[in-house]
Amino acid sequence: MEKELDQEVASFSTSIGEDIALYRYDIWGSIAHCLGLEKVGIISSEEAQRIVGGLQEIYRLLREGKIDPVPFEDVHSLVEVTLREKIGEVAGKLHTARSRNDQIVLDERLFLREKVAEVVTGILSLYRALLTKAEEYRSLIMPGYTHLQPAQPVPFAHHLLAYCFMLARDVERLEDALRRIDRFPLGAGALAGNSLPIDRFYVASLLAFPEVQDNSMDIVSDRDFILEFLADVTILALHLSRLGEENVLWN
Repeated sequence: MEKELDQEVASFSTSIGEDIALYRYDIWGSIAHCLGLEKVGIISSEEAQRIVGGLQEIYRLLREGKIDPVPFEDVHSLVEVTLREKIGEVAGKLHTARSRNDQIVLDERLFLREKVAEVVTGILSLYRALLTKAEEYRSLIMPGYTHLQPAQPVPFAHHLLAYCFMLARDVERLEDALRRIDRFPLGAGALAGNSLPIDRFYVASLLAFPEVQDNSMDIVSDRDFILEFLADVTILALHLSRLGEENVLWN
């Protein structure tokens, strides 16, 4: 090519602005993968130490805001290029027995696993607050409304507990989705698996995955677990919107 890529085209084709949020998970996954390569003898202990040390330094620099992500295409290239600059050619061995395809799925699953825990923690905090208020006002009677018109008298606690039941279902949905999120994908390769003697169960255990996915094409080609999470938090948002709108109407 005689000309550099047009900046607008380059900007359109990069994802670093979004997937920089995955840097922690990308580095955690890479460290676990490196230890897996060392375990089966694909890389030496000395090489593993250099790679892990480099990854830990990159993690620290990113956390402290000392690496500018803008020049990079995505979070993978940021970590790979920076690692090579810090430890040399041995950095290239990290990508042995791994594809970008199964690597990004691992990042996404680690990210969502953490987000599910955060959302559930928030739901339970609100749930407990509503229970406390329901107990505090258990003898208070209020008008129940239909179409914004007073309809029938109901205990205020009954009204608050309706939201507790909604939130309980939200937690159930997220915990059920977590069972499908919490499945280890590395080893799928680009789409057809891996011919190297990697120990997928060992690497999965390092990252606290209780289950290893089986079908390599399913692993790299489907994102239903993301859609399921989005559907669950959308339902949660509707429940929270109802509660918020009532606070506005009653204020």
